Amino acid sequence: MKSTNSMQTVAAYLNDNAEHLAAELVDLIIMKFGFEVPKHEVNLAKDMYVDFLRFLGDSIYQTSESAPAELIEWSKVNGERAASSSGRISEIFIRYPDTRLVFSDFIMQLGNEFHLETIEVVTILKKVNHMLDLSINETVFAFERKTEELIKNAQKEINELSTPIVPIQDAIAVLPLIGAIDSHRTEHLLNKVVPKIPALKIKYLIIDFSGIITIDTEVAGHIFNVYNVLRLLGIEVVVTGIRTELAARVVEAGIDFSTIIVHANVKKAIESINL
Repeated sequence: MKSTNSMQTVAAYLNDNAEHLAAELVDLIIMKFGFEVPKHEVNLAKDMYVDFLRFLGDSIYQTSESAPAELIEWSKVNGERAASSSGRISEIFIRYPDTRLVFSDFIMQLGNEFHLETIEVVTILKKVNHMLDLSINETVFAFERKTEELIKNAQKEINELSTPIVPIQDAIAVLPLIGAIDSHRTEHLLNKVVPKIPALKIKYLIIDFSGIITIDTEVAGHIFNVYNVLRLLGIEVVVTGIRTELAARVVEAGIDFSTIIVHANVKKAIESINL
């Protein structure tokens, strides 16, 4: 009975004193970091730990393993912020060991002050550590999701910039392919670039391969399929800048060069076109 009363007293203590306890805990944690934390992050952490402590008090008698929604949201924000600022997830992880130490000392003090049994102290510590583990998980998941989103957006921008159609004179345009050509850029070329070409009202499109760094056989085949698509649209395709390595890839892909107009460079291709 004494033990039960002690746990009830701890639960009430955490709920009634959550605000000043949260402030003290955050200050102790930050002191251990050895580096400065922005004031707005400190304030957010203190607000979050108020909910953390109240949740801990309410869950002392619960067997379910969960965490307060505020902690989960706070963790997500931390992960997204780290990704958006090009930070490293390790910059967040290094804070957790000190956080655990401060909470461990805090729970031990509660145990002494309220005469808790060892098993009760361990039970509370397990709940705290489980919530911190859930926080880590949510931080990592949010960091990965945001990073993937940023990479996807950056890739989209790169694709837009690296596959421009450049009109050079009436009825003639150049499509310079630059850098490494992978499946993502090929998909962008086929689905985003090619459909826009008929609106340019051109008769000749020069596809220049001289700026390509790497390309594999499958991708080479997809790009040269553009030739067939454009021919169906009434556009004559001229290919330039085919290096030895790329030519070998094209042959491996089984592409028939006999019907494709090929020139060494864009200048010679333009000179060959009779409008």
